[in-house]
Parts: sequence; structure tokens; C-alpha cells
Amino acid sequence: MIIYEDNELYIEHEKSEIPWLKIFTKEPYKELGDIPKSLRIRLWELYDAVEDEMRAYYNPKKINMASFANMLPRVHIHVMARFEDDSYFPNPMWGEKQREAKLNLPDEEEFFKRVKEALKNS
Repeated sequence: MIIYEDNELYIEHEKSEIPWLKIFTKEPYKELGDIPKSLRIRLWELYDAVEDEMRAYYNPKKINMASFANMLPRVHIHVMARFEDDSYFPNPMWGEKQREAKLNLPDEEEFFKRVKEALKNS
């Protein structure tokens, strides 16, 4: 589900037990270094806004950021709010499950609204 889109970038929600967004360039650049500098700056501005809102809204133990792009060979940044009692912590979300989580998180639709509002002002 796309929660934000402009002419060059979009943000997609990854369905998960944790808050998890992915930031994509619309142009399928293979590496971060392939992206024009002005767009790279904009990408990190979006990242900063997402991280700031994620931290303020969910108060996670840690924010994880990843950009492997091995399976999907194009630039995209994963932004994940992590909690000590999520199913995988301290492992990555692609790692070995540690427990069955029962997270009680605030409404994600409100979070999406906050992200959209922050991005309008960035």
C-alpha cells in the first residue's frame, strides 16, 4: 500500500507486526550512487521525516534501516520500528524468530497521516 507519492519517490507500507515503511525511487536506480545528488538529498529528507515520525509516534527501542536490494535490485530503503518484545528482536526481521509477539501499538492509520503531514512540510 502506497502511503505517499511525489514525482520522484514513493513510500510503501510493508505489512508486518512492526511499523515498517519502504522508500522507493520511481526511477529504478540500481545503486544509491546512481541517483542524481539532488534526488539522493530528497531521499534522505524523506527518510529523516519517516524516522522522526516513527520515533515520536511509536517510541521504539530502535529504528532499523536497511537497503540490501539483492532480491529487488533497485534502490529502496526499509525503515522499521523495533521493540524488545517484537517477534525477532534483537535479530533482523529477516532473521530467526525469537518469540510470539503481542505488541500493543497505536493505530497505524494515524501514523500514516502524521508521515504525510510531515512530508508536506519537508
